[in-house]
Amino acid sequence: MELKLLTVGLLNLLSFVNCIMWTQEPNSQKCLKEELHQNVLVLGEFEVSEAPGQKVDYVVKDSRGHVLAQRTDIAKGKFSFVTENYDSFEICFISRIPSHQRGISQEVTLNIKHGVEAKSYEGIGEAAKLKPIEVELKRLEDLSDAIVQDFSYMRKREEEMRDTNESTNSRVLYFSIFSMFCLLGLATWQVLYLRRYFKAKKLIE
Repeated sequence: MELKLLTVGLLNLLSFVNCIMWTQEPNSQKCLKEELHQNVLVLGEFEVSEAPGQKVDYVVKDSRGHVLAQRTDIAKGKFSFVTENYDSFEICFISRIPSHQRGISQEVTLNIKHGVEAKSYEGIGEAAKLKPIEVELKRLEDLSDAIVQDFSYMRKREEEMRDTNESTNSRVLYFSIFSMFCLLGLATWQVLYLRRYFKAKKLIE
């Protein structure tokens, strides 16, 4: 029973739609970042409140600066792209007003769907002539696959972090041993040098 509840909770979490609304100040830029897996479909829908003489642009870039989607002077619309690699992606909205004009704040609404939530299961059901229950089962199957992929990725990242931690510990241990031998060698050399110096000055026998 607990496993079923956990699965349902994870399915509901993955089906959550990221809807964000904020206030865009004049001549400002606001960006949102998100990490996504490889070959993930991303759909975005936005709307900007009207302000006479003001313009708002948007641009979507990856961590290497490649532009995936871009439009200028927007009011409302949609964008979509497919990720090529696991990467962090940035969506920026830029407000522009003429220098002689005093701007006002604008409300920006952004609705983002990605992965399973971006698929149109109604269209898939119609194309394959599936019953509503079969369409829902298909959606739950895809959500389950997405959960498995996320757990696999987290396990892989955990293994990479553990290997890095063990490698770092080994290097620190070897460096500590090397430092100890260096200090012992330096101390031995210093004692022998001082003993020879004092003998030369006939301060000791």
